[in-house]
Amino acid sequence: MEQHVLKSKKISELREIAKTFSVEGYEKMKKAQLLEVLLTNGTEMQEPPEGIVPDSDLVREAETEEAQREMAECQALAQAENELRQGEELSEAGGSSTGTRDYRGARESRENRYNKEDRPEVEGILELAEGGFGFLRFSNFLTSDQDIYVSPSQIRRFNLKTGDKIKGISRRPNEGERFGALLYVLTVNGDEPGVAMKRPDFDDLTPIFPKERLSLETGARNDTAMRLIDLVAPIGKGQRGIIVAPPKAGKTILLKKIAHTIEMKYPDVEMIVLLVDERPEEVTDMKRSLVSGEVIYSTFDEMPQHHVKVAEMVLARAQRLAEHGKDVVILLDSITRLARAYNLVVPASGRTLSGGLDPGALHKPKKFFGAARKLEEGGSITILATALVETGSRMDDVIFEEFKGTGNMELHLDRKLSEKRIFPAINLNKSGTRREDLLMSNEEIEAVWMMRRAMANMGTQEVTETIIDNLAHTRNNADFIQVIKKSKLAEQQKDS
Repeated sequence: MEQHVLKSKKISELREIAKTFSVEGYEKMKKAQLLEVLLTNGTEMQEPPEGIVPDSDLVREAETEEAQREMAECQALAQAENELRQGEELSEAGGSSTGTRDYRGARESRENRYNKEDRPEVEGILELAEGGFGFLRFSNFLTSDQDIYVSPSQIRRFNLKTGDKIKGISRRPNEGERFGALLYVLTVNGDEPGVAMKRPDFDDLTPIFPKERLSLETGARNDTAMRLIDLVAPIGKGQRGIIVAPPKAGKTILLKKIAHTIEMKYPDVEMIVLLVDERPEEVTDMKRSLVSGEVIYSTFDEMPQHHVKVAEMVLARAQRLAEHGKDVVILLDSITRLARAYNLVVPASGRTLSGGLDPGALHKPKKFFGAARKLEEGGSITILATALVETGSRMDDVIFEEFKGTGNMELHLDRKLSEKRIFPAINLNKSGTRREDLLMSNEEIEAVWMMRRAMANMGTQEVTETIIDNLAHTRNNADFIQVIKKSKLAEQQKDS
């Protein structure tokens, strides 16, 4: 690195560079001493192997002679592979098979040396720190001893942000270092690094109403819960849905069914289940029920700061995927407990709402819930969050009231129905989706409106039982709609 560039850096940045150089006693050095040591150690690097994008700033700033030798070994391996290919071509053209074996032997010996150097390929979720550097997280998006250091120069070059999934080549930590370091960036969120450099910012993208439907009907006659949701509260890509649930109303089972159905019918959709302040056995149960979806969790025995960090990492991850034009579904259980955690973490504003809730504690949960949107430029974030009611806590009721008008889809579960063992315990009169006309066909809308008008004066239990009984006697929702239309037509002919 050039002398004027080093002189422009703060002493904290110089110490970070010295740490990567494995400079002994760098913590006690003054700026002048650090500059002298770093300028003495600066060396030029060889060209990288073809097909791999190196971080030249990291090479100049952060690599010791040992790391440079590792890079040379990587180049030697690539050269050996080229030699092997050339040898095979010569063999096919009638050349000597002995030559091919020689090439293969050279490759194997170089591979053995390469493996001894132990530079593994890693893939993790990036979390940025205040100093401009970052770490790749692996287990549950949280800090661990396996984390990989990412230099500020790599972050600037590839426009990396918190929540990016980085795949690259790393090196093991040197003596005195706690973490390994990332040497090469291979992919960012499954795409080439160049895509991340040109991607738009999430906040600059245009939110619109959901217009592409996530149909939950699986074709099974007895899957009444999913068929019922499809009729009364359809879900689209980019939906911001809230599931209002009293205790023991079946919300966890409903979430599990939704997750399994979306995972089965829409394999291209990125599924993230976020469990905040939940029971450990439910976390295990959810993990085992999903095939490819991620389950990110913070159990009730963790600190509130742990709940908050997990939620913020999930939000950042979803935003990065949406920036790449991908569709994400987040199932949150529950937004009430997330708001409780923020209430314990945020600094007191001096004002308190009913139930002991600080008004400032609602900003971050609303930001999380408000991130759900369909983006005009492509990509979407769908969030289905549960809200607890009838828990006996005034704070829970206040939290629900604050979130009541923020969603564009509501699904109400009824405690009285669940007590009478009527499942799914969905209150059809209270449940619905805004602008459902963008998601449903004209025939479906007409049939659902007929159904709602006919049952407007009936009780909640009677309505739900009637609909569930009719669903059980039809193969799918298309047949159910035809039954409703025929019964309506028969009523009109009878009246005339």
